[in-house]
Amino acid sequence: MAEQTKKPLKNEKVGQVVSTKAAKTIIVEVSRRVPHPLYKRIVKKRKRFHAHDEEGRAKMGDIVRIMECRPLSRTKHWRLTEVVRRAPQVGVQPEELDVKV
Repeated sequence: MAEQTKKPLKNEKVGQVVSTKAAKTIIVEVSRRVPHPLYKRIVKKRKRFHAHDEEGRAKMGDIVRIMECRPLSRTKHWRLTEVVRRAPQVGVQPEELDVKV
């Protein structure tokens, strides 16, 4: 039997949504902790990725998983796979405020 060649899995990252201002695009910030090459101290590094969000599922502060894909624009090479955890929504009802609506 001929051995089947498996397609390599696409690169995936998990990060926090920091911007949803653009249409169908979110900006995801991925943080990682790495040792400094000379001093061996743990340092936080972060990078921002533009990801495609067709339905607008992700909101600010959500933890999301993104997957690498073909280039969709000059800066967008990732797409939203799933929303891992929703951000807590803090809202105040108008009747709780002492303001007449």
